[in-house]
Amino acid sequence: MEIKRIGSQPSSKGSEAYFTGTVRIDPLINPPEPSRVAMALVTFEPGARTAWHTHPLGQTLIVTAGCGWVQREGGEKHEIRPGDVVYFLPDEKHWHGGTATTAMTHIAIQEKLNGSQVDWMEQVSDEAYNNFDNK
Repeated sequence: MEIKRIGSQPSSKGSEAYFTGTVRIDPLINPPEPSRVAMALVTFEPGARTAWHTHPLGQTLIVTAGCGWVQREGGEKHEIRPGDVVYFLPDEKHWHGGTATTAMTHIAIQEKLNGSQVDWMEQVSDEAYNNFDNK
């Protein structure tokens, strides 16, 4: 058994290569193999979001605070709030983040395949981000 005490792992700033705006990542757990799971608490300030990306084994988001947006490629943008759970299928291209005016925090849970848990792609444009009817 291992207990990770709050504050025992440093927060990090989301990389500008993979995020737009101010994003804080607080690691929760990333155990050694054979485990494949990785979890983090991610906070997006208003206007902040991920780049488009996929996860080889899918991803689950559990919204814990604020209000955010999620969108899969070719789909509508959806509002998410505390208590909402979002699941993205393996290799489903998507993005998520805060709304234009509200911060959002979620727990992100994903599994690693051959050591990789995410494949990053292009940034979400301001035009696409601000268009609520974006398809």
